[in-house]
Amino acid sequence: MGSSPVITPEDVLLSLMNDGTIDSLRLKIINQLKSNEELKNTTIKMAEQSKVLNTPGAEKQTKRELFDALRQELETQVLEKASKSVWELILDNNGLGNEISGTVERVFCRLSGREPPPFPPPEDANNAIASVNANADTSANAKASGNDKENRKEKGKTKGKATATASNSHEKEKAPKKRRYSEINAQGQGEENQVAAKSDEPPAAVPEESQVLKT
Repeated sequence: MGSSPVITPEDVLLSLMNDGTIDSLRLKIINQLKSNEELKNTTIKMAEQSKVLNTPGAEKQTKRELFDALRQELETQVLEKASKSVWELILDNNGLGNEISGTVERVFCRLSGREPPPFPPPEDANNAIASVNANADTSANAKASGNDKENRKEKGKTKGKATATASNSHEKEKAPKKRRYSEINAQGQGEENQVAAKSDEPPAAVPEESQVLKT
């Protein structure tokens, strides 16, 4: 049985340099340093308080002369702060540092003939979980919205039926009722009997004054 080759950090670094990974990581670090507002504000404050800019006659110097003088005075301090920020990025387990660690581990496994880690880096796993949760929430919201629309539609149908029923009932109450022939005939006979009864009554007595006028 042959022993597996011993992989050194230099081997991993050389592989990263050859495939362009180092250049890609360096560019990401530079972009994040440029967007670091705290580092930018600190550097500006250091330049404003520098001896070069606060020395009488500084306004008479050219930009190149001022820049060279500022670099000599502040280069070490600025580089120390920038280096600290870079190491914070590299050691960050939730950002670029996590990406760097995963890349180095994959290259080491490839060079040593081992299988890479079966699970994705924590950041990728968290992103995947967040994506699944977001899709689940979207599906649940869409389903709830569909059920709400169906409920409103059913309520509208029920309300429409109730309105139509009430309207028909009201129309029936307003419509004149049809009378049967027997009812009309009975009413007519009653009126005839009343007229006949009135004709049988004796004529009213003529007042005495009317009789005197006749004589």
